[in-house]
Amino acid sequence: MVNIKMQNRSLMTTEPEPFWKTKTLQEMTRFEWESLCDRCGVCCLHRLKNGNTGKVYYTSVACRFLDIDQSICTIYDDPLRNCLKIKPQNIRRFRWLPKSCAYRLMAENRQLEWWHPLISGNFNTIHEANISVRQKVISEINIQLDDLEEYMVKKPFTVPF
Repeated sequence: MVNIKMQNRSLMTTEPEPFWKTKTLQEMTRFEWESLCDRCGVCCLHRLKNGNTGKVYYTSVACRFLDIDQSICTIYDDPLRNCLKIKPQNIRRFRWLPKSCAYRLMAENRQLEWWHPLISGNFNTIHEANISVRQKVISEINIQLDDLEEYMVKKPFTVPF
């Protein structure tokens, strides 16, 4: 909407709605989709699945490529990386993602939280809100992966599920 001015006073100022409020996940550009990632790092944690119940349990062990201090993947743009790829067409399959995950929020038609970088304008607010795994996990290179059960956690830190 265009600003309407009368006698140098603005009667109405309406900013365009942000893309995450107006587009479906499938309509988003790759850049828009990628910007939804809040860099919490939860998707980079090793998980264990109960074969009988299907329940997924988190561990406090992160993938070797997660920069634990920044909560970002160090090989994200590597076309040969062989890990989880969250896409608009498969997001609903990942029910284990935290309820705070922006991809999950958008798939469930919910709003982004105040600490999300698209809302706050700052990538540090997710850490300030204590939502990320930053400095709360260990790298898989420091343990024997056969011992993952010893690192199970009920919920990954303070992430609301």
